[in-house]
Amino acid sequence: MTAFSPLSIGPHTVRPPVVLAPMAGITNAPFRTLCREFSGGKGLFVSEMITTRALVERNEKTMQLIRFDASETPRSIQLYGVDPVTVGKAVRMIVDEDLADHVDLNFGCPVPKVTRKGGGSALPYKRPLLRAILHEAVANAGDLPVTMKMRKGIDDDHITYLDAGRIAVEEGVTAIALHGRTAAQHYGGTADWDAIARLKEHVPEIPVLGNGDIWSADDAARMMRETGCDGVVVGRGCLGRPWLFADLVAGLEGTGGYRTPGLREVADVMVRHATLLGEWLGDERRGVVDFRKHVAWYLKGFSVGSEMRKRLAVTSSLEALRAQLSELDLDQPWPEGADGPRGRTSGNNRVVLPDGWLKDPYDCAGVSEDAELDTSGG
Repeated sequence: MTAFSPLSIGPHTVRPPVVLAPMAGITNAPFRTLCREFSGGKGLFVSEMITTRALVERNEKTMQLIRFDASETPRSIQLYGVDPVTVGKAVRMIVDEDLADHVDLNFGCPVPKVTRKGGGSALPYKRPLLRAILHEAVANAGDLPVTMKMRKGIDDDHITYLDAGRIAVEEGVTAIALHGRTAAQHYGGTADWDAIARLKEHVPEIPVLGNGDIWSADDAARMMRETGCDGVVVGRGCLGRPWLFADLVAGLEGTGGYRTPGLREVADVMVRHATLLGEWLGDERRGVVDFRKHVAWYLKGFSVGSEMRKRLAVTSSLEALRAQLSELDLDQPWPEGADGPRGRTSGNNRVVLPDGWLKDPYDCAGVSEDAELDTSGG
């Protein structure tokens, strides 16, 4: 097997070139810990989305979300914002208070609560606003590298990624990650890897990372070979599969030897995940309740039974979680076909945008700091 070159994000070397995608409500410190353990500490693991207004205002939930484990290095925060001044203040706060070692900017989120404010995947359509945000972020970042994650555009009639890529280079962004779908596609259909290749050709000055439909190390290697991208960003593929990072490391470093877990090993990881959540939240019950959303992902494809799935979905203690899992046939091997799409796959959605957003890509008069969300995460 061929080893792929490491990825450079400013002063940070990411070996192998694998990044955990920020996912609201998912990529908190406990989940990042699991993924990092399976990777042997290799790769880059980004926090869930942090809103710049909430950070600047020191929102209690947000300050919890930016807590990193002592073993996390580099510490990577993803920011969401629509007001250049607020984004600049947030980045400056991160620098002055040593809150992170890397800042990623979110221009890829397609959910309505974000796009209706002109944020996420809606924002790159407004070219001057994108430039102003990137300028303020880089200007306030000091020695911290600033990267960005985006989609192809709003829909097939409003494609923005090439313009956005050129603006990013001009404003000093260190690297770009492209999800090969539009906002309208959400997670439906097939990711357009050709767009990733076109972006790499368009901005050869900086690293380009590809995102979309990576379910295994084979997928990651194929994306890098076919597109020429410098690294991969993995999101939904690791839902209920933090061990995917062991596969990615083995595959991209050319060592091979990855083995999928059976249900007994999966059950052990489930309990550890719930335990870490409880420790992070300071309350076992809250941790187990928060873990419920992960149960279906972990058990996808295994013979569990609808009644047991219902019981697991209302578990509220580690003791009950362990007891219920012990009732399963834990000798089951990894199910065939369980490596594919996970999470929501709906597509062709109408993108919710501010009134008149698409009239003029250069008119940013309708955007104000009131569009900043005041809470972070999911």
